[in-house]
This record gives sequence, C-alpha cells and structure tokens, in this order.
Amino acid sequence: MRIAFLVNSIEGEMAYYTTTWLALAALGRGHEVCYVTPGDFVLRQDNSLLIRAITLNGSKPKKPETLLNALKRERAKISTIDIREVQVLFLRNDPSEDAERRPWAVYAGTNFGRLAAAAGVIVVNDPDGLALAQNKLYFQGFPDIVRPTTLISRSIEEIRAFIEDHPDGVILKPLQGSGGKNVFKIRSKEEANLNQIFEAASGAGYLIAQNYLTEATAGDIRLFLMNGRPLERDGVYAAFRRIPAQGDVRSNLHASGTAEPATITPQILSVAEKLRPKLMDDGMFLVGLDIVGDIVLEVNVFTPGGFPEIAAMHGVDFSEDVVIALEDKLRVRTLYGGALSNHALATL
Repeated sequence: MRIAFLVNSIEGEMAYYTTTWLALAALGRGHEVCYVTPGDFVLRQDNSLLIRAITLNGSKPKKPETLLNALKRERAKISTIDIREVQVLFLRNDPSEDAERRPWAVYAGTNFGRLAAAAGVIVVNDPDGLALAQNKLYFQGFPDIVRPTTLISRSIEEIRAFIEDHPDGVILKPLQGSGGKNVFKIRSKEEANLNQIFEAASGAGYLIAQNYLTEATAGDIRLFLMNGRPLERDGVYAAFRRIPAQGDVRSNLHASGTAEPATITPQILSVAEKLRPKLMDDGMFLVGLDIVGDIVLEVNVFTPGGFPEIAAMHGVDFSEDVVIALEDKLRVRTLYGGALSNHALATL
C-alpha cells in the first residue's frame, strides 16, 4: 500500500507531529510513504490527476528525526505519480495556517481530494466532510447540549453584550484559526484593552465568543475517535489531558500547554457518543475532541495531534492502529470492486 500524506509544507513538519508518527507506522508495516503539499497536484488535459510527491527512495527510517531528515534532504528529488498509483491520500494539512499567507492553498486538499476519491483512492478524512469544516462554524452543527454558549460576530457591540451576559468570563477567538493563536479570555465588557483584543482577534475575519468554563483551569481532555468511536487498545484510550501554563487560557501543547494522563469516564464517552452520528455522516475517519466536563470545546478534524505524547505516557503507539484501519479499508474496497463510496469507506 502506498500512502500519500498531504501537509502544509515539508519544511514545517516536526518530529513530534502525529503525521510523522503515522508515516513511521506505515513504513514499519511494510508500506510505501510519500508526502505532498497543496502546490503538488497536477490535473492534465486528459483529466488525469498526478501528484509531485517526495518519496524516501527505498529507505525505511525508524525514528522521527531520521524520517524528516530524509524528506528534507531529498526535497529536490520529486517523483510525478499518477494518483491511481496511490491507495490512500491522508489529508493532514491545516487550512487555517494558509488562510492569510496562501489563500489559494486553503481548499487544495478538499478540491483535489475529491478528484482523487473519484479516481478510486481512499481519501481520509472524506474531502466532502472536510469542506464543511473549513472553520469553526462546523462545530455549530453538533447538538446544543455538548457545546458552549456561542456568539459568532464581527460586531464589538454584540460581543460586549455577550460578555455582559456571562459574568464568569468569555473566551474570544477567530472563527478561522488553530494552535491557540489569538485566543483571549475576557473577564468583563469594561476590560481596558478590549478594543485592542478585538482588533487582534478579528484581523482574519469573524470571531467566536464562548462562555468560559471554570473547569477549564484544570485543562481539557483530548480524546481521539477513529471511525466514529473512541480509539482504544487493551483498555488504554488514545487520550490525554492538556494543562494550560499558569496565567494562560490556552491548553494547546504548542502554545505552552503540557500533557498529562487522562481518566476517560463514562461521562466523557457519553459526550463522544453524542457527536458520533454527525462525524460518521461526514466521513470523519480520525478526529480529536477537546472536552471539559460534559462540553466539547473543539472538534479537530484536519490535523489532530497528540500520539507521541500518548505513547510517552502509556507505551501505546496508536499510529499503528490507524494504519491497520487503513489496511482494512483497502481490503474492503478491493472486495467490493469500487462499489462503495469514499464517504462510506472513510468511517467503515
């Protein structure tokens, strides 16, 4: 099986990225791996879709650093591959990273992903589902009971009124964003620098204001779902608690947060179950939920991370489970001779 990973850029990939660990797991199970970026698709005049892919040229690195060094060292050695020579296209780019600097790249994964799926490639997460999730407005499609109270607006007057209605405080963040960038806690509408915060956070467009959950001071729990259900092996869940640094409202690991073991309770599993129907309906193969109590703060469908942290805590590398699931999908696709849609295969 050949797996192509779509990422924002080769230079930006890191050893601690879950994508890197997924690639290593695939290599470890005897598969071929290649990387593509949003600018590496080619649609020729005969409607054939090709990718200008970076491959490892037969090498089988076993460590994240070795893998990335090989990719970056061989950056100029690009092979042009017909997409039909790829069995799985794994969309692992973050569109919000490109929204400001390279807006043309935002929809490359979903647009070309659709063409790849039409050519018979298994594309995960399903590109039609991802197209619905290009920003946090997607979250509003889940049941009210699992979501914080939310306002979406670019009006500072509307946001001031929302803040006044929530004396415990409000979290303000961009509608299009990730990684904890421009996330602020507002304590009251009289906050002295509210105008400056508004300007900083609204630079990329609409804002989300959500009621602050006091339990969030202890962090949130990142729980992975695969094929719509909690990812688990031998009683260990693919999950961890993300603890914000003192004085910071953000628990993102790459924005000063730290990772600790998490206890997955029946309450948390019940929350995940409430999201399952829509995630299945949208073809979301691998998802990361950020949960506080019985409320979901984020549904991460593009590049949820945390496998290396989970492996360090529990000695379980869930990357292998993901690759095995992809192998199963390929067997089913072969068995049915292409009769099943990519949408169905994505969460089968």
